[in-house]
Amino acid sequence: MAVGLAGRSRNAGTGQRGTSDGLARYVLAATLARTADGGAVVAIVLLATTSGASGWLAGILGACITAPHLFGPLVARSLDTAKDGRTVIAWACVVHGATLAAAVLLFRVTPPLVPGLFLIASGLVGPLLTGGISSRLAAIAGPERNSQRRAQGWDVATYGIGGTIGPSLVAAVSAWANPAAAALIIAGSTFAAAAVIRLLPCTPPATVAPEVPRPGRTLLMMISYGPLRRTLYMTVVVALTVAALPITAVASTPEMGVAPAAAGILTAAYGLGGLLGSAGVMIRPLRTDADPLMTWLAAAVGVALCGAAVAGTFPTAVAAFACAGVLNSYFFASTLAARSEYAPPAARGQVFVWIGALKITAGSAGTALAGALIAPVTQVPLYLASGLLVLAVVMSVVDRHND
Repeated sequence: MAVGLAGRSRNAGTGQRGTSDGLARYVLAATLARTADGGAVVAIVLLATTSGASGWLAGILGACITAPHLFGPLVARSLDTAKDGRTVIAWACVVHGATLAAAVLLFRVTPPLVPGLFLIASGLVGPLLTGGISSRLAAIAGPERNSQRRAQGWDVATYGIGGTIGPSLVAAVSAWANPAAAALIIAGSTFAAAAVIRLLPCTPPATVAPEVPRPGRTLLMMISYGPLRRTLYMTVVVALTVAALPITAVASTPEMGVAPAAAGILTAAYGLGGLLGSAGVMIRPLRTDADPLMTWLAAAVGVALCGAAVAGTFPTAVAAFACAGVLNSYFFASTLAARSEYAPPAARGQVFVWIGALKITAGSAGTALAGALIAPVTQVPLYLASGLLVLAVVMSVVDRHND
């Protein structure tokens, strides 16, 4: 009996070490990949503008990376049909880095169409570096819900770190050398990510390839199944609304009597709040069921946006932006939990990529809408964003009641 207990204890310890090692490799791989994803657009826009290209061409080249994310679900099925999903994600990293590097190297020696096509190819695999990698986390974190939720806090942190380090690295290298060198370093990080991804634990496919649904059928399944339907539209609405914060930060500084450069402090406060929120999830994992939790956290984000809208002084605005960052990280963690817990195993990768792709698209649309609406009254986008979140929360509550 003593030997048996000791054996189980050793096995448990080995399992815990294996889970910790797997999670550490996951965090490294995800951070490297998302640093590249977050810095690529900045690098390309800087490369174009410093080369004397017009602003519209720089914008189009940047859109060549972001717009194809919407088509990510068309390539995501390979995650669920592959014998080893690590191979698919590793190759996606390699393709992302290679096509980004090719676009940079060819920018000065070919017509803009050529680098644009390479950037489109880079953007098509971009969702596999975000939602695709996240779909691997459930098998790495272990079966316990607390372990899953804590790991999702780490995942949220990799998005925040990547979104901060990527543009910062590009800016620093561009100032020290040039934007082309910055873009090539960003591309190189994806090759490093591919190597680390191959070191993640291997998880067998949940079902045979013919039984994996097509992308359209997966989307219909998500819309028809209450928890995933709510995950989908709540994620899209929150992404659409929080995208108004950076635009409002820039436009509201004169009203608060501070220099325009102080907008950077507001956006930094939002980013720091996001990292603090992810740390909070790691320290004290979310305990409520993901479906209702998303609703109430979305409501809290709406309150924070309203607070940012009515903030009359700069310190108050900094606090409101930081609070919005914290709450958005908690909301993001709850959506990751919902995707993981409610997605059918045969379509898990597609569910993650579908929601991630639509989230990115909604964020881009939210930025454009905020820019268009901010002229009459600076705080209009945030008031509208808060109202839209209230509608989404009410819709979610009614939707859940009718299930």
